[in-house]
Amino acid sequence: MAFDRIQPTKLSDVIMQRIEGMIVDGTLEAGARLPSERDLAHQFSVSRPSLREAIQKLEARGLLERRQGGGTYICDNMQKRVAEPLLELLTQHPESQFDLLEFRHALEGISSYYAAMRGTPTDIARIAESFAAIQQDDDAELAAQAHALNEFNLRICEASHNVILLHLVRSMQPLLEKNIQQNLHDLSHKAGVMQQLHEHRQHIVTAISAGEPEQAREACHQLLAYIEHALLTSNREQSRIQRSLRRT
Repeated sequence: MAFDRIQPTKLSDVIMQRIEGMIVDGTLEAGARLPSERDLAHQFSVSRPSLREAIQKLEARGLLERRQGGGTYICDNMQKRVAEPLLELLTQHPESQFDLLEFRHALEGISSYYAAMRGTPTDIARIAESFAAIQQDDDAELAAQAHALNEFNLRICEASHNVILLHLVRSMQPLLEKNIQQNLHDLSHKAGVMQQLHEHRQHIVTAISAGEPEQAREACHQLLAYIEHALLTSNREQSRIQRSLRRT
């Protein structure tokens, strides 16, 4: 009986697979800078020539890129292909704001569901920390508020431990943050709205912490439904004001 010869695995291929796995599972985020060759070689306990060869292979596959001024970065291909064209669409067609809200029902609802099912104590602590960082002060800059809210949603997505969901959400960060900021701009001046939004998010955190997937998803849907209703009400009020001004 003849046996196929076992081909030895090159060390650079092993390193390449390790880094590739860290990109897939989200340990290395798109757009993030890799540690220096010296630090990576020390962490992996490998020689710098083998590490350099692995990095070159990952560059050739379009997963890493060297940037002018130094440093090697994780390519952010999904953001360029997904988020940027959609962000331009949202800017040109404000009514698509509601389409994105509908999409967020699916995206954030399933994130909350699996975060409640799979979230570790560390995940729960990070969600609680990001929730505490959300500013309720009406005078706080909208951009800062939107960033904090986006980070809160991202922590929930990370706790879902679904790598496809995580990569999709990370690729859409600019678009989602822009949507949140626009919603805040339209609603922050309305009495009681910000407090209601905070209470809805508290329900999400409570359900995730208690390990209740269905309740977490429902709390997320209720939050987004409240935002949609508040926006529609605000738009109708603005329309009535505009008609009144034209009559005068």
